[in-house]
Amino acid sequence: MATSPASSAAHPPSTAGAPPFRAGAATDDGPGRGTVVLMSVAVGLCVASNYYAQPLLDTIARDLRLSAASAALVVTVAQVGYALGLVLVLPLGDLLERRRLVCGLTLATACSLALTAVAPNAGLLLAGTALTGLLSVTAQVLVPFAADLAAPHCRGRIVGTVMSGLVLGMLLARTASGALASVGGWRTVYWAAAAAMVLLAAALHRALPQYRGRAGLHYGQLLRSTARLLVEEPVLRARALIGLLAFACFSALWTSLAFLLSGPAYGWSDGEIGLLGLAGAAGAVAAQLAGRLADRGRTTQTTMVSALLLLGSWGLLAAGGHQLAMLIAGIVLLDLAHQGVHITNQSLIYALRPDARGRITSAYMTCYFVGGAIGSALVGVVHAHAGWNGVCVLGAVLALLLCVAGAADTDGVRSRWQRQARLREVWAVPCASVLAFAALVLIALAVRLTT
Repeated sequence: MATSPASSAAHPPSTAGAPPFRAGAATDDGPGRGTVVLMSVAVGLCVASNYYAQPLLDTIARDLRLSAASAALVVTVAQVGYALGLVLVLPLGDLLERRRLVCGLTLATACSLALTAVAPNAGLLLAGTALTGLLSVTAQVLVPFAADLAAPHCRGRIVGTVMSGLVLGMLLARTASGALASVGGWRTVYWAAAAAMVLLAAALHRALPQYRGRAGLHYGQLLRSTARLLVEEPVLRARALIGLLAFACFSALWTSLAFLLSGPAYGWSDGEIGLLGLAGAAGAVAAQLAGRLADRGRTTQTTMVSALLLLGSWGLLAAGGHQLAMLIAGIVLLDLAHQGVHITNQSLIYALRPDARGRITSAYMTCYFVGGAIGSALVGVVHAHAGWNGVCVLGAVLALLLCVAGAADTDGVRSRWQRQARLREVWAVPCASVLAFAALVLIALAVRLTT
């Protein structure tokens, strides 16, 4: 699948005078198991920083006297901040020495988590959340780093392993935050997270090899080339749209779930809500499986099956408004399907340009988290007016759009697409409409935050 030689992928050049992998860490396939596990843990802890608040929204709203819609903005601001970090920070992975960048971002994230922990009002809470989102793109620096260090024939497996840490981080963050909040309040969650990031920075500095990007561009050129990749690479464009819709579904579920479970239908505490995050841990299994299927070239089948499962999961979730078993089944199915789409997307885009994986990740993940911001913003409005059933209808519509986008990216449709200039012109209209809608949502959020 990859276009680069196996030798360059498995043994990338390091910075002059840089130490090699730690003794016993490297193999013929690239990083050793211990290094991959550490990178997976690091990815999980970094991405968890953006999800600690989700089971605590009701508690935070009461403590700071916020409405439910205003509390939901905590999630939205985190996603928007993360998207900005993907645009402004992540491309630096193709330019700067990776280990130093990773450790610096990790320590900065610890500082922003501490700011959230001491926030006395909504303004500082949102500021700390936005900074955490902006700085915690360490996870997305590490994923292409792992892809660069891996040999082509096992890249999907290694990326899937590292990404399983991301899945567990997103989901177990809710469980850990709920448990800690039950013991010491919601601020304790952020103090503990800040301490964990400091320890993580030390471990990463000791274990990771040095590796300098090979872009050969200054920062302005780097940002411009990131945008150009979306224009030049049709596979990247298609997978960015698919990723946007998949994460919009995922965010719609987890943003609204705390309000369902703390409401009259269930009446759960923060700790109980956090425990439900364990139900989504099955997504880690999907990450491993999707990575192995991608190594075998079965990306089209994995995408379509995952998209259809994502659509079906919203039927189970709708029934789960008053039935716990159906709710858990819907969560598990949605997380499995979401990770199947996401890992397949990453396996495909990392094969495009080995020298630009940081920028490719930036372009893809920016679209991905814009989808998350749109999903969490829409669900705040829909839940306020139509409750849980409205949220399920919204999720089903997003999943249906994903099925259409996945079908449009199959080999047969893609080849027909390349021959039909008129079809491409017509398709540009709905694509432009989606982008315009996304821009309007983000502008509305910016106006709301400033007022």
